[in-house]
Amino acid sequence: MKRDLVYDTTEDRRLVTDAVYQASRALGLTNQELADVLGLSRRSVERMKSGRFQLDPAKKEWELALYIIRLFRSLDAICAGDEEVVRQWMRNPNDDLADTPKARIRSIEGLISTLQYVDSSRAVA
Repeated sequence: MKRDLVYDTTEDRRLVTDAVYQASRALGLTNQELADVLGLSRRSVERMKSGRFQLDPAKKEWELALYIIRLFRSLDAICAGDEEVVRQWMRNPNDDLADTPKARIRSIEGLISTLQYVDSSRAVA
């Protein structure tokens, strides 16, 4: 029988909230840019840093946060942990993505296609 993952503990919420906030910093995203990606207000993202706001596993923000974390982890592996290289990649135009990755990830389709692009790059390397 298949068992779905259940994220219902306060610790799960804290870990994912902290991880997406830290990943967004490493990706060079502002609070407003992270808010736009997750569909939250800028104030909610600001409260994430202090622990006064946690993501809800029952909402779309959770799934999008997991994609942001995954994007960071993939880029971090490709860039050997050099956050400046990661940030440069995010803000530089990319012909394959037809925009900067930072601009692409503002939509769900762009986030997924950027993640697929990075994952395919890792597979080739």
